[in-house]
Amino acid sequence: MNAVFVLILGFIVAFIGYRFYAKYIDEKIIKSDPKRATPAKMYMDGVEFMPTSKNILFGYQFKSIAGAAPIIGPIIAIQWGWLPALIWILGGALFIGWVQDYSSAVVAMRNDGASFGGLSYKLISPRARVILLSFIYFYLLLIAGAFGNVVVSTAIALKAAPMAWLFLTMAGVLAGQMIYRWKKDIILTTVVTVVISLIGIWVGTIAPSDKILGTDLANSRVVWTIAAFVFCYFAAVLPIWRFALPINYVASYIVFLGLFFGIIGVFIIHPNFTLPAYTGFSIKIGPIWPIMFVTIACGAISGWHSIVSSSGTARQLENEMDARPVGAGVMFLEMMLALFALIIAGTIYASPAEYGAAIVKGPGGIFAGGVAKFLGALGLPANLGRSYGSVMMIVLAVTIMQLVIRFMRVATSELLSDISPIFRNAHVGTFIACILGMVLVLTGWWQYLWILFGGANQLMASLALMLMTAWLMSEGKPAAWTFWPMIFMFLTTIAALLFTSFNLLQKVLSGAVKGQDLIGNTLMGLVGLFLVVAALILGWEGFKAFNRYRAIKNQAAAAKV
Repeated sequence: MNAVFVLILGFIVAFIGYRFYAKYIDEKIIKSDPKRATPAKMYMDGVEFMPTSKNILFGYQFKSIAGAAPIIGPIIAIQWGWLPALIWILGGALFIGWVQDYSSAVVAMRNDGASFGGLSYKLISPRARVILLSFIYFYLLLIAGAFGNVVVSTAIALKAAPMAWLFLTMAGVLAGQMIYRWKKDIILTTVVTVVISLIGIWVGTIAPSDKILGTDLANSRVVWTIAAFVFCYFAAVLPIWRFALPINYVASYIVFLGLFFGIIGVFIIHPNFTLPAYTGFSIKIGPIWPIMFVTIACGAISGWHSIVSSSGTARQLENEMDARPVGAGVMFLEMMLALFALIIAGTIYASPAEYGAAIVKGPGGIFAGGVAKFLGALGLPANLGRSYGSVMMIVLAVTIMQLVIRFMRVATSELLSDISPIFRNAHVGTFIACILGMVLVLTGWWQYLWILFGGANQLMASLALMLMTAWLMSEGKPAAWTFWPMIFMFLTTIAALLFTSFNLLQKVLSGAVKGQDLIGNTLMGLVGLFLVVAALILGWEGFKAFNRYRAIKNQAAAAKV
């Protein structure tokens, strides 16, 4: 099949989902009201609550949810064939992905910007709050370790990336100053800061890190791990308008431009898929269900999005009418990024054998090569195109990391502030999060956590949809549009975690692994089983809450009769 047809399908799905499905939910069920005051306006403190233009918030949301996962997932999942991956990306985004992102933002916004901890306490039970917060903290730590490794590995492998990262940081800080302090026009600000970031990509190619720092420092994991978490530290403790928000906004244009011109390149070259449409139900990675559905997360449905939408975006929406373009619209844009990654993996290699040799070296190299090919159709030199693709990877990873540490700081406060007031201090919570993340990256333990990432991520999605369903039922609103996606994601995630844990523990019991791998596989197998138990407890608490709300509704109906 021709890749252009895949893009056209994506545009059609995005149009139908946003223009009809999301619009119906927004107008008929949620009933967004432009006159209703949002938490951003009611509690504006310039730190967490900040009324933000939907144009800026759109870029912030996109860059906050679109990490490396919408690229890595499809490139790995194409091993089952491009057709199952295509169906899941399109169907997941249309029926589940935007539903979670949008509803998470709306429910938090309608509850004074409450986090999932507060929402679970209010809507489910006190026990659910403790379990959910504990899970969220572990989940965020997993992301910090895994994406921290992506940043460090990319900085070492691509010597041009650190300079581009530095220029992006300076451009983002400048953008925050221009918008919120100097009150400059948003178009002028965007042009100036994006140009600075693009110059940084070019400067990186002529001033690579090994020439600036020397070979030893440029190849040091310690150096880049410290740099990454210092960056995240400032993102977590500074007011959101000063660092995290503008950097993510500027970074979004790096990804926008790469995606936009890459798609144009696809239309120019119009390549055919060279890899098989379907290779079989079960492959070395595992069976299509449930493993493919947790391998492709971002781009279809990802629990990370619910954290961003509830703990970040909901506190910045200045108008309820902005929830649909920001919550739902951005999800469909991320879907297009996942389709672009799928096209790259499926078209740039002449045979499955060539793809197999490339995937061993990592999805990042495949993506960079694909970006170089499609940008090359527009006349961009191959070395600069490959550099641009690699920079997209580090930008996607590092801008996710900064929000992870910020949310871990909030979770620390919610979990431990009752034990000691010191945990309410932003610097304390951030320092703890950074130290834990650095330990995972420097010791290599992130790789064992990464095994559980897909299952833990989609478990977060099912739990978020459970909260959204509970809120809809408590408000007397139709809840089928969140309930059935929740059921599908819950069952799929439980199955994926059981499959992964069984495989890990089987290796241990059979004596197939030794040394550090023995400890890592044992630990992760047990953690996977723990997540299953935690999910079942939360599911039971949610089921009891659903029954409680259903009984209240029936009593109210009987009273009217």
